Amino acid sequence: MAEFQGADGTGLLENLFGATAVGAALISTPLMRGWFGRWGATAEESRRPLPGDELTPSPQFQYTRAITIRARPEQVYPWIVQWGQERGGLYSYEKLENLIGCEIHNSNRILPEHQTLKVGDTVRLGKKGYPLFKVMAFEPNRYVLIASADPKTEQVTLPNAPFPEKYDGEVMLFYLEATPDGGTRFLLRGRHVYRGISRMMKVMWYLIDSVGFVMMYKSMRGIKARAEFAVKMGHQKGV
Repeated sequence: MAEFQGADGTGLLENLFGATAVGAALISTPLMRGWFGRWGATAEESRRPLPGDELTPSPQFQYTRAITIRARPEQVYPWIVQWGQERGGLYSYEKLENLIGCEIHNSNRILPEHQTLKVGDTVRLGKKGYPLFKVMAFEPNRYVLIASADPKTEQVTLPNAPFPEKYDGEVMLFYLEATPDGGTRFLLRGRHVYRGISRMMKVMWYLIDSVGFVMMYKSMRGIKARAEFAVKMGHQKGV
């Protein structure tokens, strides 16, 4: 199988652009945060109940972002299953991620060894001690639901269960929906809940959410580009 050829997040100019985009997002946060939270999504998609919403019934912040992919859900899903550090990478700005020690390597092909997913599996955003998620639920070719875990204990505490006085967590959903023309509508939903944290931490999350938009925008486009390239090259005839 030929590997994806394109903007894969490793090029110097590509990452310089990413750094510029991060700076612009931080500066424009007060005006653009609402747009960051619904990039690419219709009003109906932003409001629609999706799997995992019940885990965070009263989030402080929710985003729903969307992109159309010219590939069927079963041709997109393998790229999502292997998302994560020590897996297929995050398909984002690799050099920026590694600048802060994440040790990410973006894969340009489907990795058979990372195609089996189980509830409880760890999805890391960086090396040990960095932010990580746990797989909460999945439906093949449909969605993957992950929830943030404590980097020290690697345990998940959800806001709909007994939780400590101070709580800070996020649930993220990768959701695929077939379109009538044989493509896929890819929705990314995040629901962030925090309680009992300092005002400074609230400001930090306010800014981090904007940085996250830039990185996940690139990630979503990276998934789209890889899936469409594989279809174009005739390497995926359904999984």
